[in-house]
Amino acid sequence: MTGQEVAFLILAVIGGIGGLLVVTTRNIVHAALYLVIALASVAAIYLLLAAPFIAFVQVIIYVGAIVVLILFGIMLTRAPVGRLVLDNSVRARVGALVVAAGMFAMLTFFLVRAFGGERIVNRSGTATAALGTSIFRNFVLPFEAVSVLLLAALVGAIVLARRD
Repeated sequence: MTGQEVAFLILAVIGGIGGLLVVTTRNIVHAALYLVIALASVAAIYLLLAAPFIAFVQVIIYVGAIVVLILFGIMLTRAPVGRLVLDNSVRARVGALVVAAGMFAMLTFFLVRAFGGERIVNRSGTATAALGTSIFRNFVLPFEAVSVLLLAALVGAIVLARRD
């Protein structure tokens, strides 16, 4: 294994553990902080693949803006921050485990069939230029629609949280 593959494996494990902690923690603020870890590991993987533009966009938009928006939503709606007692039965947990295992098996099967034994080829700059051109030429409308949707969610949280 090369150094790049070892670094990818370490970052993938960190991101996977962060994602697992996001969905298993009972404290919503801790979940947001674990989400930062998971998204930051994705940005580090982009850096590892020689795509610094995408990595910095990942940090600015997802790690910065989205997590801050989630935390504002938590604060403004006065969601319970401490430990919650969830009424999870064994049946519900087994069902969730079966669905998650099925999704994992399906995605693994399709990825192995699609990419087989191929190796990642570094082509510095070409992917970044194509992605930037695609985002700002072809996908401006969906990009702006998502920003308006996030703004509407923030305004809705403020309206719900205000005192009458």
